[in-house]
Amino acid sequence: MQLEVCGDKLDSRELRNVLGCFGTGVTVVTTLDNDGQKVGLTANSFSSVSLDPPIVLWSLSKQSKSVNAFMQSSRFVINVLSMEQLPLSKQFSQPLDDRFIGVSSSEGLGSLPVLNDCAANIECRAVSSQEVGDHILFLGQIERYNYLEKETLLFCNGAYAKAVQV
Repeated sequence: MQLEVCGDKLDSRELRNVLGCFGTGVTVVTTLDNDGQKVGLTANSFSSVSLDPPIVLWSLSKQSKSVNAFMQSSRFVINVLSMEQLPLSKQFSQPLDDRFIGVSSSEGLGSLPVLNDCAANIECRAVSSQEVGDHILFLGQIERYNYLEKETLLFCNGAYAKAVQV
């Protein structure tokens, strides 16, 4: 389908379809709020920025109920989900009072929750945040990481997906 632009207005549904053609991994980003309560949410807007120094970024809607916790925190953890953790992706994307119920996690740097059995966990010190359009971009310097040889959960074209080796 060809996207027609009329003036400065784009069809947001069609734009989501276009952007959804780019497959991504699925993460749960975690932190602690000012009261020490665990905060976590599903995000697929994650990317590597730099290897030296090791910097990653992710973004969050300004409308998210969790935005203040991440804006005020000096740390966050990117938990890259494995295929068998698809239910966690759904759980952390729901408007639940406590998304951590029944979730196995360990205490990471700064006492932040690190989800167990992920394909990878990346513990970061927040170095910058910037408002861009309707989102906040968060940059973090990697301080500790681990990974397991597990199939990574992917999201593409509006659906969960699995990588196929060719």
